[in-house]
Amino acid sequence: MVEMEEFWAGPLWALRIWLYLIISLIMIPAMFGFSMGISEAYMTMLVKTLEWATLNIQKAHTEEKTLKASGSNGLIQREDGSMEKELEELRRSRPKPPMGGDFTLSDCFYFTRKGIESIVEDEVTQRFTSEELVSWNLLTRTNNDFQYISLKLTLVYGLGIFVRYCILTPLRITLACIGLSWLVLGTSAVGLLPNGRIKSWLSEWVHVICYRICARGLSAAIRYHNRENKPKKGGICVANHTSPIDIVILCNDGGYAMVGQVHGGLMGVVQRAMERSCPHIWFERAEMKDRHLVTKRLKDHVNDKTKLPILIFPEGTCVNNTSVMMFKKGSFEIGATIYPVAIKYDPKFGDAFWNSSKYSMVSYLLRMMTSWALVCNVWYLPAMHQQEGEDAVQFANRVKSAIAHQGGLVDLQCLSCLYLAASRRDGGLKRAKVKETFKEQEQKKYSHMVVGDDSSSNSD
Repeated sequence: MVEMEEFWAGPLWALRIWLYLIISLIMIPAMFGFSMGISEAYMTMLVKTLEWATLNIQKAHTEEKTLKASGSNGLIQREDGSMEKELEELRRSRPKPPMGGDFTLSDCFYFTRKGIESIVEDEVTQRFTSEELVSWNLLTRTNNDFQYISLKLTLVYGLGIFVRYCILTPLRITLACIGLSWLVLGTSAVGLLPNGRIKSWLSEWVHVICYRICARGLSAAIRYHNRENKPKKGGICVANHTSPIDIVILCNDGGYAMVGQVHGGLMGVVQRAMERSCPHIWFERAEMKDRHLVTKRLKDHVNDKTKLPILIFPEGTCVNNTSVMMFKKGSFEIGATIYPVAIKYDPKFGDAFWNSSKYSMVSYLLRMMTSWALVCNVWYLPAMHQQEGEDAVQFANRVKSAIAHQGGLVDLQCLSCLYLAASRRDGGLKRAKVKETFKEQEQKKYSHMVVGDDSSSNSD
């Protein structure tokens, strides 16, 4: 018995020291929004290490051209330029038909090739794969097949595995567990208080503190820009969507009311605890299909100027942070003030994109906890209102364009984006028919390109 006590005395002592260090050096500074300088020193060392690795890789490939960033998977080598310019180049080598417009039968092969390219690697589906890196970041998660380069780089890579899996991962898991536990206990306790200003203030304070602890658990380095434009009560905050961690990133700087579906299990416990202290908006699965009910609850929330702003991701799915997909119009039909927010992650330190068709939530979070860090920029844009004569779709597109421009993202405008994004549920792309009017628009465009203005106008 005495031997057993002596055996467990050492591990318990080490555990106490571990928790004391976490509480004093990480949790307490996180609660009050300041840093002890440990994260800054770690990021400085990490940046220098990655820069050194990049130089070594470039030296090993001096005979090759500098790697170029690509938005595609690299399956198809496309020529630069529009379809009109490519057709014009092709027709320069052909004699123009004496009659019948500027159409030649060989044009069919061009459009067939373009159709096959779109099926294999369309502009939209590319946005649901991880962003390609220009240079290796000493993680195995990259689409480029980097091979052995040098012994020094291999040793640094091995040291990085030890640091990430044996030091950072246990620390991050501990902080995540503490943050979630405090969120459940804190919001449950605040929920027992009577409604009033004190309850609202305590609820927001508890939420922010717990999200800050969770952000430290991901080694998050977040830079917020234009804080004077932060969302205010009675409004709706809309942002581009890359990962469930987007919520942690935004709530780290202020309180928001969440909108989502009711879940079971651990997520359900967290949802019910949060709802006791703050009026979040949770829907049953059947209620999500009732547009009128959803709109009514959102309107009731924004009409109460004492409630926190609603946080919504109008894309409805996670995109790889290279572009912004079509926004759903639901949140833009309410007539509330819209506060756009642009979020841009730095993939050099870790891939924040959640590919739900490939990884479960637990697998994704473990991948994030074994990455180097989570580095991102957040821009608060000025409040936007629906203009006179502007419908919800036009308003949504205007907000989307503003977010894409500020975050340096591609503003996808293609007609099929809405259908592919809307049909992408639980990580799967389902079949969805495209409206006949959209098909006719594309056919008219092709007719104008192939035949010319005269024939197109005559056909109308």
